[in-house]
Amino acid sequence: MSAPTTASSEPYIHIAPSVMCADLCNLETDIRELEAAGINMLHFDLMDAHFVPNMPIGLALIEQLRPKTDAAFDVHLMVENNDFFVDAVAEIGVQQIAVHVESATHLDRTLSLIQAHGIKAGAALNPATPLSALDYVLDRLDFVLVMTVNPGFAGQKVVPATLRKIAECRAFLHEHAVDLPIEVDGNVSFENIPKMVSAGADILVAGTSSVFQKSGSRLENVQRIQQAITLGLTKRKNDGYQLSDVV
Repeated sequence: MSAPTTASSEPYIHIAPSVMCADLCNLETDIRELEAAGINMLHFDLMDAHFVPNMPIGLALIEQLRPKTDAAFDVHLMVENNDFFVDAVAEIGVQQIAVHVESATHLDRTLSLIQAHGIKAGAALNPATPLSALDYVLDRLDFVLVMTVNPGFAGQKVVPATLRKIAECRAFLHEHAVDLPIEVDGNVSFENIPKMVSAGADILVAGTSSVFQKSGSRLENVQRIQQAITLGLTKRKNDGYQLSDVV
């Protein structure tokens, strides 16, 4: 998986469709359509019904899907026992894992465990969690995941302050001389994507309001996302990273 941004070229924004929003009864068909549309990363929200009150997909689905696609697997752990799930998905073969700072009792150790498996490690932040929670683990991070909704369910509205938080996260990383991709998860809609990208998002977790929107095919929806990304990148280039609470 290539880096979402580089210093010498135009930023590359990854689209990471959220598998929990796909048609799970016809998942392989969905994956093939996404691959044909140019998608090379899939996002898995792995929940335990404790940290968040939901459990849409499990380890068996990720394991069975792994040999059927070459796409990078981006796993978002919304669980209490992070280390157990890190070891489990590492055996399956994934490319990056994000753990919530709110659930990781020993965050540094868990991030180190992820990297010891040769997997990229990310810290996920709930909407109300301050960026200062990252202060002492920045040297352990390969990316940051900013939640723009409260975790656990698809189809929610954006928490307004989180769009500003994306830009503030980019500024926070810059102030600490750290260049990390920012992943954004939560109502990554056609309308919100330009704002998210202009604020500094590098990886977009696309769900029911974009890539899986029923009004278009997977290809049509990916093309609409790419158009929205272009608008966001143009605004970012012309105006810099944008602080905004407008949704």
